[in-house]
Amino acid sequence: MKVPNQFSKHISVTEAQKKMERFCAYQERCHKEVVEKLRGMRMIPQAIDAIVGHLIQENYLNEERFAKSFVRGKFNIKKWGRNRIVQELRFRDISKFNIKYALQEVDEAEYHATLEELAQKRWKQLEGEHPQRKKKKFVDYLLYRGWESHLVYEKLAVLSKS
Repeated sequence: MKVPNQFSKHISVTEAQKKMERFCAYQERCHKEVVEKLRGMRMIPQAIDAIVGHLIQENYLNEERFAKSFVRGKFNIKKWGRNRIVQELRFRDISKFNIKYALQEVDEAEYHATLEELAQKRWKQLEGEHPQRKKKKFVDYLLYRGWESHLVYEKLAVLSKS
């Protein structure tokens, strides 16, 4: 017996709009996510534009709010640096203005304290490694997480002396 695909039947604009309201109410979404979801529902471009316009007008969809929430979450929970956060926001087609504005959510002192904490933790994890391999793994780890290279190399200089 074939299981029906939930999007195999045609869905009205009103039904799609209600689904998207629930989708956006559940968590902050960016325009790109909503448009991709609507395309997956096989909506025509005019319907997509109408639904996105409705979601913006009713404040279900707000890129500034999404960007701020994204920055706070990725910094506080995943401990990402600015480079990785900016890269991910660009991937989601967030404007430069909103990215710059959202990055102000991170307190500078807290940013440096988080880097210090991550650096100390990673340095201790690499105990017993060959010195060169230890330095490489340390740098690679922090750069992958999006921390600025000048800050990473400053931490490396301080920790490798101790």
